Amino acid sequence: MTVKESKKEEKADKEFQKKFKFKGNITVLTQMMVDPAATEKKGGGKNLPLRRGEILDVVQFTNEEQILCRNSQRRYGYVPRAVMLHL
Repeated sequence: MTVKESKKEEKADKEFQKKFKFKGNITVLTQMMVDPAATEKKGGGKNLPLRRGEILDVVQFTNEEQILCRNSQRRYGYVPRAVMLHL
């Protein structure tokens, strides 16, 4: 990883912490997959865009309806628990 990529990731992480009022280090709890039968969604606001079969990093189990996740492009957002499958 180059210094430029590292700084870009660090900036994205800081923006995430500010937007979601997340305190502490960002640690991946587990990985989950978006249900291949789920409908794809564009996302928006604080919701993460969904693609069928995508593997997401779980950052926080926020409540019974949503999970805070990160995708492969290092974008963060909420995902409905109903469309997530354990690996």
